[in-house]
Amino acid sequence: MLNVNKDTITDHVIAALSPDIPDRNRQIMTSLIRHMHSFCKEVDLTFAEWFAACEFLRRAGDISDEKRNEFILIADILGVEVLVDMLDHRVTDGESESTVLGPFYRENPPVLPKGASIIKKTFDNAQTVKVSGRISDTAGRPIEGVTIDVWEDAPNGLYDLQDPEQPAYNLRGRFTTDANGEYAFVALRPEPYPIPYDGAGGELLKYMGHHPWRPGHIHFMLSKDGYQSLISQIYDSETKYLDNDSVFAVKQSLIGTFAKAPAGADTDLVLAFDFKLKKAAVERLVAAE
Repeated sequence: MLNVNKDTITDHVIAALSPDIPDRNRQIMTSLIRHMHSFCKEVDLTFAEWFAACEFLRRAGDISDEKRNEFILIADILGVEVLVDMLDHRVTDGESESTVLGPFYRENPPVLPKGASIIKKTFDNAQTVKVSGRISDTAGRPIEGVTIDVWEDAPNGLYDLQDPEQPAYNLRGRFTTDANGEYAFVALRPEPYPIPYDGAGGELLKYMGHHPWRPGHIHFMLSKDGYQSLISQIYDSETKYLDNDSVFAVKQSLIGTFAKAPAGADTDLVLAFDFKLKKAAVERLVAAE
């Protein structure tokens, strides 16, 4: 008969893993089981606390749908997404740093020409900004044909997915770099905003005694065959919460300057920001051979 007690339960659970599962499955599950059991012992977790955690996860599932993934939000609040991003996208060749995707990315944004505006609704006192830059490889060569998805919150602190008063795909667009690797579009100066705190994520923030605010930023997703895709953000150097972002995603290299536009410009501000992409792993391996 199995002698299952608090000192042997961990080994029993690990022993139940099938010998037929992939090595990576075994590595992940063995470590997860050991760490979860150690956590329960370390904090002397009570049954009531365990059940409350299960109910918390249930509520996170209840509020999630195709427009909102509460589990990504929870991972952000705990710093898990940014940690995984740093582990999986280590900077090795001088490429631009990545950061979190966040819960508000939307597939298939409108495809727009270089220099077009992503603004579909005007807001009082909002500042317009021309965002432009150059995409190059790590050797400084321009990359033509990079697909760039951009998205940001409105001056009221809400993304279009959160706000029925905004047109669909407001402040979103998809652009492509030209032969010189250059891109450009017109947007609004992003504002700080609170991450959603009306669900399980908000419960977690309250439990931690942490605030929900993010600094003003514009999201970028860059992709091209043969290069490692990049998910990143540009932060306003003058925004609040740069030093205490609620999801810990700010990096010094991703802070940009929203400067006053020159006389006669079509926007209030200008922002110049360049990115560097590194070759995809397969491409580097072929080159090494």
